[in-house]
Amino acid sequence: MAFGGYSGQAYSPAGDKGRFVLPPLFRKAVKDSSDGRVLCLMKHPTWNCLVGFGLSRKEELHAQIDREEEMAIRLGKEFDRDTRSSQLFGFVELPFDDSGRFVMPEHLRTLGGIEGGLYFQGGGRFFTLWNPDELAKMGDDWASAKAACGSFLEEVKAKGK
Repeated sequence: MAFGGYSGQAYSPAGDKGRFVLPPLFRKAVKDSSDGRVLCLMKHPTWNCLVGFGLSRKEELHAQIDREEEMAIRLGKEFDRDTRSSQLFGFVELPFDDSGRFVMPEHLRTLGGIEGGLYFQGGGRFFTLWNPDELAKMGDDWASAKAACGSFLEEVKAKGK
């Protein structure tokens, strides 16, 4: 089956030893995209969160650089292909097990403000991974994601009682 993108929402509490779990919905999509169990993670360029995707996005990123360079040439603007490549391909490739467990590098936890659990939000070509407190700071256009995250947190709190 062809890769259909990332959609939906999920929450995963932080595990022991710095491990997190890629929820089943996203795990399947990453496997489909990566032809295996490889999760790509990096800091989002503008939001205070992380971006996740599978290896199939590499082709798309090469095409994006080509488009950006072509546009810069048309507009007579400077374009540093090496810098842009470093920005787009600066992601970390992380293996995950059959249960979706993976270890997040400390530098990514710091960049994404990740302290406890992770809220996952589908975004089509990628998905975002949020510290719920950081998501709560987003504007009204994130109302649906904030409501879903709040609901997941209430479920976790209820299970803990």
